Amino acid sequence: MTATPVLEVTPQPTPLRTLLSDLWRSRALMSMLARRDFFVRYRRASFGLAWAIVIPLTQALILAVVLSRVTRIKTPGVSFTVFLLSGTVVWTFFSAAVSASTTAIVDGAGMSTKIYFPRAVLPLVNVIGGLYGLGLNIVVLLVLTPIFGSWPGWQVLLLIPAVALTTLLAATFGLVLSALQVYFRDVRYLLDAATRAWFYVTPIFYPLTILHGLRTWVEANPVTGVVELFRAGTVGADPGWLTSLWWTLGWVGCLGAIALVLHRKYDRLFTDLM
Repeated sequence: MTATPVLEVTPQPTPLRTLLSDLWRSRALMSMLARRDFFVRYRRASFGLAWAIVIPLTQALILAVVLSRVTRIKTPGVSFTVFLLSGTVVWTFFSAAVSASTTAIVDGAGMSTKIYFPRAVLPLVNVIGGLYGLGLNIVVLLVLTPIFGSWPGWQVLLLIPAVALTTLLAATFGLVLSALQVYFRDVRYLLDAATRAWFYVTPIFYPLTILHGLRTWVEANPVTGVVELFRAGTVGADPGWLTSLWWTLGWVGCLGAIALVLHRKYDRLFTDLM
């Protein structure tokens, strides 16, 4: 007979191997909860899943109309509308996933106190659930790109690593912030304020080439690399964009290490603090 796994509650931190193996065994739970959360969100809406597309598309179109009339931002060889949409698709997924995952452990206290699973599952569910909307928006982006005069070739394959890297970035931010939120309940409000400024220092509606002396700082923005990678797969990235990609990879590595430390050390203490 196969021995039944036994949970041993001790004051010691969860071993890293145990934490990772528990997360792997929880993958079916994460998939089920992510799918449920996404479809329940739009179940009673009259337009259903269409809202997952309409909201970012409307935001991009409004920004395109307003900015094209009040600024002189040029995107040579690329329609400003589709250029803006390629950045909005990334930002909409990232900001929503990080915002939702930040409060996930606290919000999920009712379930996590009844059964054991790694608390890291909760923020990851919000990130995985956002992938459904991201997929729909990528389809819209690929449909509109040739309509507005851009014809991506084999570069469209770059969208695969772009989605993977964006997901990792959102997941690492969510894991770190959700752990901090358990101890410091102001984190969600600090994130909300930071996100409003973060939007403007991310090259969503302007190319890197116009920044001159500020370019180095914007390239260090963790979201810049994934925005440029999305553009490389659709409308074309800015010259020299690989620097921003290395910054993003560095952020993912550092935040991932911090997340492992936090969840390894405090996973069994989160419930007592909620």
